[in-house]
Amino acid sequence: MGKRDVPEVNAGSMADIAFLLLIFFLVTTTMDTDSGLMTQLPPPVPIDQEPPPPIKDRNVFTILINSKNQLLVKGKPMRVEELKDAAKEFVMNPNREEKMPEFKQEEVDFFGLYEVSKGVISLQNDNGTQYARYLLVQNELQRAYSELRNELARRKWNKDYEQLNDDQQKAIRTIYPQRISEAEPKNIGKKL
Repeated sequence: MGKRDVPEVNAGSMADIAFLLLIFFLVTTTMDTDSGLMTQLPPPVPIDQEPPPPIKDRNVFTILINSKNQLLVKGKPMRVEELKDAAKEFVMNPNREEKMPEFKQEEVDFFGLYEVSKGVISLQNDNGTQYARYLLVQNELQRAYSELRNELARRKWNKDYEQLNDDQQKAIRTIYPQRISEAEPKNIGKKL
């Protein structure tokens, strides 16, 4: 033996161990693949069906988000924090104003003859809108409908909407249907 012979380490089995560890982590790791918004597309319209009549301007709550993530609601700038209350006001139209949505009488289980809003919320964004901003606006609209449904459920049954049975929830959804129309993104412009 020489002065400083370094003992050799047999590294042949290290590659086998690394490979086994890699296989172990691949098999045991789970990856979340479902992400995004939980929305359903409307059913396809038959070709021979006539197009629906145009919606009156008073029945449309127009929301635009430009490429600078600025919000324009019914032609006027608005902060996202104000959107939920504005959407609730539009859907309810408590004072039955002429510039706000119309109502139609509809027979609703548990409620009898009830006035249901014809209002539709139209959401459109620019091609340059940040996805986070779009989601923030979507969440505010969801909150508006959730609050409306909860308030009605509490008035009628002293329960939150989520605590109601399926028939009760369906009745409330008939009174407050979530009508949010989303258009294809386009170039709205940078300035409001």
